[in-house]
Amino acid sequence: MPVTSLFEPTNLGAIEIANRIVMSPLTRSRADASGIPAPFAATYYAQRATAGLIVAEMTQISYEGMGYARTPGIHEPAQIERWLPITDAVHKADGKIVLQLGHVGRIASALNRPVTADVVSASAVKAPGQMYTDSQQMVDHDTPRALETSEIARLDRDYADAAANAIAAGFDGVEFHSANGYLPQQFLSTNVNKRTDKYGGSLANRIRMPLEALTAIAAKVGADRVGIRVSPGHTFNGIEETDAADLYAAYYAELDKLGLAYLHVMRQFMNAVTTDPVTVARKLYRGKIIAAGGYDPESAAGVVAAGGADAIAFGKAFIANPDLVARIRSGAPLAKPDESTFYTPGEKGYTDYLALVA
Repeated sequence: MPVTSLFEPTNLGAIEIANRIVMSPLTRSRADASGIPAPFAATYYAQRATAGLIVAEMTQISYEGMGYARTPGIHEPAQIERWLPITDAVHKADGKIVLQLGHVGRIASALNRPVTADVVSASAVKAPGQMYTDSQQMVDHDTPRALETSEIARLDRDYADAAANAIAAGFDGVEFHSANGYLPQQFLSTNVNKRTDKYGGSLANRIRMPLEALTAIAAKVGADRVGIRVSPGHTFNGIEETDAADLYAAYYAELDKLGLAYLHVMRQFMNAVTTDPVTVARKLYRGKIIAAGGYDPESAAGVVAAGGADAIAFGKAFIANPDLVARIRSGAPLAKPDESTFYTPGEKGYTDYLALVA
């Protein structure tokens, strides 16, 4: 199938994009222990600025929201200052970049934080599995405490302040991370959210926390510069959504009212998930959709041409192919990434992938 549909310009809210090829948010663990991005991140993102839109890696809104080793933040002055040359480099390369705002909730180890901060979640339900720490290698996730009802308003302010910081740091917008089993999805879930207050139980209650946070973000920076990422039916990080069809129908109906820049839908066909969540989202959500998950250039072009999504996000392909857009246009082969360097410090496996020479 021709890939011409991927090269038509469009807009995602207030953000004009030159093509329909989006760089997925990719955690790369190159920040320092305090969440300050590496200086060479400017090179990494500028190399990939031919994407219609870059969604920069999950970035914590507070140290409470930090769970993994060496992930960046957007809540301290030094972090904001370091992001400025990164966004400037992307803009000088005629690119567009938004920042994914994240709070990991229970997917955390205090060993990965430079300050003491509680590990929190919707409820005091420990996540299965382990995570890497620089000091002790693999450790169990910490047991979280349940957020108090009165704390949710503070959490909304943290998200809104982080969004304002992102705009001050030069980003074209922000993406609210409501996927991958992190805090917002912990509120959506049926196995982590055991609350009996207004944030637990019914569908309307379980979607309340992310909707309130999104509303606070939109009020601060404008809804047309705010996207959201979801992963319906995914079980990553121990999440269960036993009523996913009804849950996301309710969620999308409310998201539709907010006038967001886009809905970013992750698909997978594991764990007996047989219904394509992108197809479902297209039927239920009237706004712009970015689809992600296992697309190749031909299937991506087909989805866009058919109106099933407005843009397609690529992840691993962008790691190894800084010139992915040019390779897709020309039909050139794609390089394979070195997975051993996905989360290691330094520039190896980060800025040293080569573009094809025309």
